[in-house]
Amino acid sequence: MTPPIIVALDYPSAEAALDFVKRLTPNLCRVKVGKELFTRAGPALVDDLHRLGFEVFLDLKFHDIPNTVAGAVRAAAELGVWMVNVHASGGRRMMESAAEALVAFDRPPILLGVTVLTSMSDQDLQELGYSETASQRVSRLAAMAAASGLDGVVCSALEAQVLRQQCGDTFCLVTPGIRLAGDDAADQRRVVTPQEALALGADYLVIGRSITGASDPLATLQRVHEQLLPSL
Repeated sequence: MTPPIIVALDYPSAEAALDFVKRLTPNLCRVKVGKELFTRAGPALVDDLHRLGFEVFLDLKFHDIPNTVAGAVRAAAELGVWMVNVHASGGRRMMESAAEALVAFDRPPILLGVTVLTSMSDQDLQELGYSETASQRVSRLAAMAAASGLDGVVCSALEAQVLRQQCGDTFCLVTPGIRLAGDDAADQRRVVTPQEALALGADYLVIGRSITGASDPLATLQRVHEQLLPSL
């Protein structure tokens, strides 16, 4: 049974991230490496995580001209990462180039499009000049990602049910903004619990502070996994 939990390694150094993951088990989760950690630690960290048995979601949200993004995605695949993403707002040609860059790999990473960040509200989009609501924009970008050959999208679980109907059962939905019951939402705006996210149609749940900030991260991870088992 594939565990749906991806633990966000939001740490400022490789040492801190590796010290933390040694308290977890790869049998219950994958891990996500984002911009700050990768910028500080580089590809060597991905190799270290692989040696510890973890599959890695490289969350760098590439957004550039098509040729540059294709090269970046290809480099991520050469690192052996399990999952990588690009900003869907980069457009169809950029996403198609990213998908084409992975064709030559025997085991390419799952390629996702980032729709609307879960920290953004409808008002935030309006300030950027968009007339759509967050849900409307997510739906449009997801359709474009699917048509461009991507494997799925990153979205709020609040949009997962609609996207599942729109894009089909095999389209991968990865949902950040996951908080355990009673946790502080912090800078997130569109948040749900792990059980709610799976019920809405999410495939993978990105959980950060609820696990990394726990006094016993492994016990918290095990508890979440056990709570999700009836839905798997």
